[in-house]
Amino acid sequence: MALYSQSTRNVDLSKSETELTTNIRKATSIEETAPKRKHVRACIVYTWDHKSSQSFWNGIKVQPIQADEVQTFKALITVHKVLQEGHPIALKEAQQHVAWLESLSRGLGGMGGEGMRGYSPLISEYIFYLISKLRFHRDHPEFNGTFEYEEYISLKSINDPNEGYETISDLMNLQDQIDSFQKLIFAHFRNGSNNECRISALVPLVQESYGIYKFATSMLRAMHTTLGDDEALSPLRGRYDAQHYRLVRFYYECSNLRYLTSLITVPKLPQDPPSLHDDEAAPSLPTRPKNEPVTKPITPPPRPRETVDPEPINEFWKNEQARQQEEYAAEQARLQAQWEEAQRQQQAAALQAQRDFEEQQRLQAEQQRLQLEQLQRQQYSQQTQGRMAELEQENLNARAQYERDQLMLQQYDLKVRALEGEMSQLNANFQQQSQSKDDQIRALQEQVNTWRMKYEALAKLYSQLRREHLELLQKFKGVQLKAASAQEAIDQREKLQRELKTKNLELADMIRERDRALHDKDRTTGGHRDELEKLKRELRMALERAENADRAKGSELSGMLSRHNREIADLEEALRKKTRALDDVQSKFGEGSSDLERQLREKEEELEIYKSGMDQTLLELNELRSNGHVNDSAMDEQIDVMLLDNIRKINDIIDSVLQSGVQRVDDALYELDSSMQAGNQNASGPYVLSQIEKAQSSAMEFSTAFNNFIADGPNSTHGEVIRTVHTFSNAIADVLSNTKGLTRFASDEKKGDQLISATRRSASSTVDFFRGIMSYRLDGLEDLQKTDVVINKNNEVQIALNNLSKLADAFAPKATKISNASGDLGELVDREMGNAAKAIEAATERLTKLMNKPRDSYSTYELKIHDSILEAAIAVTNAIAQLIKAATASQQEIVQQGRGSSMSKTQFYKKNNRWTEGLISAAKAVARSTNTLIETADGVISGRKSPEQLIVASNDVAASTAQLVAASRVKASFMSKSQERLEECSKAVTGACRSLVRQVQKIIEGKRKEGEEDVDYGTLSGHDFKVRQMEQQVEILQLENSLSAARHRLGEMRKISYQDED
Repeated sequence: MALYSQSTRNVDLSKSETELTTNIRKATSIEETAPKRKHVRACIVYTWDHKSSQSFWNGIKVQPIQADEVQTFKALITVHKVLQEGHPIALKEAQQHVAWLESLSRGLGGMGGEGMRGYSPLISEYIFYLISKLRFHRDHPEFNGTFEYEEYISLKSINDPNEGYETISDLMNLQDQIDSFQKLIFAHFRNGSNNECRISALVPLVQESYGIYKFATSMLRAMHTTLGDDEALSPLRGRYDAQHYRLVRFYYECSNLRYLTSLITVPKLPQDPPSLHDDEAAPSLPTRPKNEPVTKPITPPPRPRETVDPEPINEFWKNEQARQQEEYAAEQARLQAQWEEAQRQQQAAALQAQRDFEEQQRLQAEQQRLQLEQLQRQQYSQQTQGRMAELEQENLNARAQYERDQLMLQQYDLKVRALEGEMSQLNANFQQQSQSKDDQIRALQEQVNTWRMKYEALAKLYSQLRREHLELLQKFKGVQLKAASAQEAIDQREKLQRELKTKNLELADMIRERDRALHDKDRTTGGHRDELEKLKRELRMALERAENADRAKGSELSGMLSRHNREIADLEEALRKKTRALDDVQSKFGEGSSDLERQLREKEEELEIYKSGMDQTLLELNELRSNGHVNDSAMDEQIDVMLLDNIRKINDIIDSVLQSGVQRVDDALYELDSSMQAGNQNASGPYVLSQIEKAQSSAMEFSTAFNNFIADGPNSTHGEVIRTVHTFSNAIADVLSNTKGLTRFASDEKKGDQLISATRRSASSTVDFFRGIMSYRLDGLEDLQKTDVVINKNNEVQIALNNLSKLADAFAPKATKISNASGDLGELVDREMGNAAKAIEAATERLTKLMNKPRDSYSTYELKIHDSILEAAIAVTNAIAQLIKAATASQQEIVQQGRGSSMSKTQFYKKNNRWTEGLISAAKAVARSTNTLIETADGVISGRKSPEQLIVASNDVAASTAQLVAASRVKASFMSKSQERLEECSKAVTGACRSLVRQVQKIIEGKRKEGEEDVDYGTLSGHDFKVRQMEQQVEILQLENSLSAARHRLGEMRKISYQDED
């Protein structure tokens, strides 16, 4: 029976420890909430039930609390509550675990700063406070966890004032640490987040701070009463007053936390510290024991010895001893009565002093109340009178203000009506001016067209006159030969001829100046037309400025047009005069030198008129240009402001796009380091190399687009930068995912780690690239320096990707490398794609032959099975044939778009050699997997192979076609029709392979049902049933071991075959 009882106790103890571990785990969960009271309470009750806390410490040490800041903080809260409310033995046993608490603080070194979730400073300060609390309880074991005064004085009596002074000083030091810790908690509250976990740490702090406060108040009052030395206690009173004010503020802030007030009742302290001198209700220190002199029993003097008989002598000593005992008892009773009388007198004196003090306090309070009521009545009367005077004054002021407001409203009404009239008039004027400006613009355009036509006519007329003048000169030479006898006339004619040539040259120069002036006029007119259109667009923003500018420009243009009309009319008249003059010269050439002189004078006059007109025109043009510069400068300033705002907005857009690229790469990095992500398990060496090549080209495109963006300045467009950032970041993310999947082919762990490290460096250099070219980092640099930064960052990315490419190159099949290929690469790719198509055709023909094969030897059920397998296999080959066609079309489109007009197909393949290797490898894989599928289907039908082999072959076909689609997807352009067609064909192949797998699984399931034995397990005996069960378990274990070994061998075979495949 005793043994059964002991076993029951062991089971109960084990069960309670299991429950304790569960409660500790739930109290220190990872959720950022307060530890539940029931879990903490269970830990506290355990220490009281078992009079020990060792199981609690062992349970909390095995929890993974250092893995998360929140778990560590919640564990400290739980420890604090157990120390505070648990069995007193918990405080003593906790001294053994101080080193473990210190190790929690040292474990925060790797977090740095505030930590991941902002709890690192709180944890350090909490550990420091708990260690200080344990140190205090070690030095003062008479205190419980909440520092209760009544329990303290019941456990210990302080006879030495120095010891009481040191105790209060140590408690105040602990109170200062509580104040420092609670301030740190309030400082780490986070807006908009759940602060429940941080608030829960304030619960034990409020309880302990109030216990220390009550103890310090009672002890200081008792020490003042006992010692009466104010000067010696003044340092403690100063610290007590300061801590009182800090506690008032602390409890006020705690009372504003709704969650905290729902857990505990926050104490309310008076604003001023209580008096420490005259509070008789406070407990007093125990009095020191008085050094009473020990009263010795009085022994009578010895009597003279008498000679008596032995019997009387014995009776004498008995009587003497009894008498001495009675005297000693009487003396003790007298001393006890004397001590009790002194105690009664002391208590009576204390009660009398208390009653006197209470009576004095009551009288003072009554007197203060009466004085306060009298003062309140006086203040109320004065306030009432003052308020009435203020109301009367405010009434008068309100009336005056009302009259002024009425007058002002009338004035405002008049102004509003006047302004409305002015606005309507201005609108009408503006509409008229706008219409007149439009009419002027149309008229100017018509006049410009007219001037152009006139200028062309004048140019034709001038060329005709020039030609006629040359003919006249030829005739003049003939006349000169006829008049050879008149030498003087000849000399004069030559002189006149030279002067005529000079005048003609001057006339030609003037005509060129006129043409130049007309050109400037046209350019100025066109500039003003553009300026007028710009002013129209900005009319709402600067109405008055636009009206003034339009008015000034209209007047200037009208004057200029009128002057140009007059000048053109003068020029036309001058040309007509010149024509008539030349006709007269031609008809009257023989009349002599007098006519030539007259013509020269007329030409000189005409030239003077032309010069004066041209000078006036040039002056007007210069004046018009100077006026235009003033308006242009003002508008240039506005344009500059608008350009700066636009550039700032574009920079913000570019920065946000770059930040999104950083986020995309960071997400990919997280997946690379995450143990939950295995990467692309279908990735192959050539495919990864093609992805790296795509990332390199994307980086180059992004660098080129960003440098163009920098070079174009304000006129730059940011659409290409946004597109290339998206492409570049996605390419790097694809590289990370596929490279992690490629590590499954690593022969050892070291090679896989090298590959992952190189991939991580590529991603880090990409993030540095994006962050290094943000606008705030490029501010203050010249355009050349900015482009240098972009080029340097791009070089870093290219170097990292090249290093990764070298490592990934070791995982690529040797036979698919371009370096091993001979001949034209374009022909090689076309040949491999053609071989894949031929393999599909051959597979289809073979399946057709199998369908037409004689079936006399098969049963109806077998025929049905064979037909379903062949139909599913034919569907797979048809889908693969469509896939090969779509892949060929997509590959041709990629080559056509990628090589451009200056690059041959072979050069394109050599430039993108990694992509070419992936494409060739994928085409070969499709051909091999298809042939394997057909061989396996034939073997299943003929009974040479199992249905499971057909499932493996079908999965191999799906994987190889996925590799081909992925290789095409690397270089495909956005929204490509051929790529969409390829994706649809890939889905069709996958569906057909799944259909084939379902058919084979149905066959396997049917065979399994046929081969099963119909055993009624209910009829078996217990021993037979157990034997059968053990046999099945052994069989399962053997199969699992065989499966594990087969998988290991398959992995090794794949590594070797992948490296050496043809």
